[in-house]
Amino acid sequence: PTALNLGDITKAVSDVGYEAHEEIDSADQVDADQAKKEKQINSLWKRFIASALFTIPLFYLSMGPMIGLPVPEIMDAQINPLMNAIIQLVLTFPVMIINADYFKVGFKTLFRGHPNMDSLVALGTSAAFIYSLYATYMVYTGDGSFAHMLYYESAAVILTLITLGNYFEAVSKGKSSEAIKKLMGLAPKTARVMRDGKEEEISIDEVQVGDIIVVRPGEKLPVDGTIISGTTAIDEAMLTGESIPVEKTVDDSVIGASINKTGSFQYRATKIGKDTALAQIVKLVEDAQGSKAPIAKLADRISGIFVPIVIALAVLAGLGWFFIGGESLTFSLTIAISVLVIACPCALGLATPIAIMVGTGKGAENGVLIKSAESLETTGKVDTIVFDKTGTITEGQPVVTDIVTTAAIDEEELLKLAATAEIGSEHPLGEAIVRHAEEKGLTFYSTESFNAIPGHGIEVEINNQ
Repeated sequence: PTALNLGDITKAVSDVGYEAHEEIDSADQVDADQAKKEKQINSLWKRFIASALFTIPLFYLSMGPMIGLPVPEIMDAQINPLMNAIIQLVLTFPVMIINADYFKVGFKTLFRGHPNMDSLVALGTSAAFIYSLYATYMVYTGDGSFAHMLYYESAAVILTLITLGNYFEAVSKGKSSEAIKKLMGLAPKTARVMRDGKEEEISIDEVQVGDIIVVRPGEKLPVDGTIISGTTAIDEAMLTGESIPVEKTVDDSVIGASINKTGSFQYRATKIGKDTALAQIVKLVEDAQGSKAPIAKLADRISGIFVPIVIALAVLAGLGWFFIGGESLTFSLTIAISVLVIACPCALGLATPIAIMVGTGKGAENGVLIKSAESLETTGKVDTIVFDKTGTITEGQPVVTDIVTTAAIDEEELLKLAATAEIGSEHPLGEAIVRHAEEKGLTFYSTESFNAIPGHGIEVEINNQ
């Protein structure tokens, strides 16, 4: 680390024609993830719109006449059953092609013995489509009654609605990424370090453990560390929620992304990159989005058992009607396919992950970090919350509530003296006293001298007192 830094290594690797990245949660990485998610969101939205363009007229054509909606004679199942069946087939086929991913994933997991929600979607829609092809063939051979046994619209509607659900899930994931990016943005991009006795501004990625970092008033701290010289007050609200700056002196720990309020100081870097407190917070938020709540795990376990049971029930129902009920093969197939189509549990596979994504994402947007999906689910049962300090739930700005005096001085005079003394101070409590005096319209005295004593308070001379 003393001989060369990360930048040198990256350059050496790129000079020989390769590419190197340190595996850290950087804002650039979040940008890349965000771009990937946006691409997925756009792709799902286009798939949904394309599917809907075919599904809506198909739905009207197959279901409209049932509630008395007009259909052109050429497409009427009663008058022209073959044309009706062919148009439904022509409208359904593109929806199957657009959403081919469900069949690839669904059948792959089914044949490997780990069926999931996609397996049910693939089974139900394939069964509906294949049976409808058979019914279309029967209509073609002259049996017009099969025109009322077409399930094309079931296949198309299921695929379109599942795609819409996946789109909503992708959008909520995208929002969570934005919240993570906001957290990333808390850290500064550069750091001022001492190298060979000189101050040098370098990228935050190049800071190494042991570097001496220089911080001036109003600046954000780049990484975590320990103060080696100087005293100051640091606003650590980003971590603690406490609005009052914390007084710091030599040997005190400081946190990256917190804000230095008053003094200049130097500190030694102790944690960098993925080890800083901020990076750990970001990791928690990301882990929470990837974690499964107990209810989501239940949904996964159910689908593993549910799919084989549904297939078994569909086969039993079909065989039962054929052998025991004495029905035709066609009717028995219709029964089996109905079971498969109806068992397609869109809600089970979509509602839970969407709820978790939206929950953790909304929390992060509002500054509430939810450690995991399990925590989120447990929070629903909470009836009492105990806060460890007021800073977490206040407005983050101190105000004067009471002025306690002795017989020697009245309230107004005491406030006037205190506010005059505090005009030169940058302390938030001092600012609150000055603001209170201004609201009361008091005129201030003139001060002869002002001295801030770090870690103690202020010393002021007013009217020779």
